[in-house]
Amino acid sequence: MIYRLAILGGILVLGTAGCGGTNTTETTAAPATTAAPATTAAPTTSVVQSSTSAAVTTAPPGPSMALGVADSALGQILVDAAGNTLYLFTPDDSGPSVCTDDCAAAWPPVLGEATAGPGIEATLLGTTIRDDGTSQATYNSWPLYFFAGDAAPGHTNGQGLNDVWFVITPTGEAVP
Repeated sequence: MIYRLAILGGILVLGTAGCGGTNTTETTAAPATTAAPATTAAPTTSVVQSSTSAAVTTAPPGPSMALGVADSALGQILVDAAGNTLYLFTPDDSGPSVCTDDCAAAWPPVLGEATAGPGIEATLLGTTIRDDGTSQATYNSWPLYFFAGDAAPGHTNGQGLNDVWFVITPTGEAVP
């Protein structure tokens, strides 16, 4: 479960986003004070991830994430440096990501740029811009994702899910 806290216009907002569940939001008015004059401050946002969530995380925007190849029961597959499996989403059709909102909560995008680790063809690496303006790593023009249902490196629980999510090979193709 991911918890989001934000102070927007003097109101504390707590939101949660889970894998496959609904997002919930609680709003609490900030306590009124008379000790200092009111000022306008920029909203702040903090994201805290609970210790019970899956091992998969997304790369922060900007920095590079090294990709590599791992042997699995499905053959050789793309993974991040920690060994977490990477997926493609066939509705993306080798273009910009169409996985947003609840979809992106269950299938976190690989944000930022990726670099070529062992077994990765550097010429197949790239990025695309998501609807929210963030950059998402691509391989063979496919936007890359993790699956929140993969609780540990090496898991491939998202393979073939709904006939649209597939592990990706070192050649940039979906594993059938």
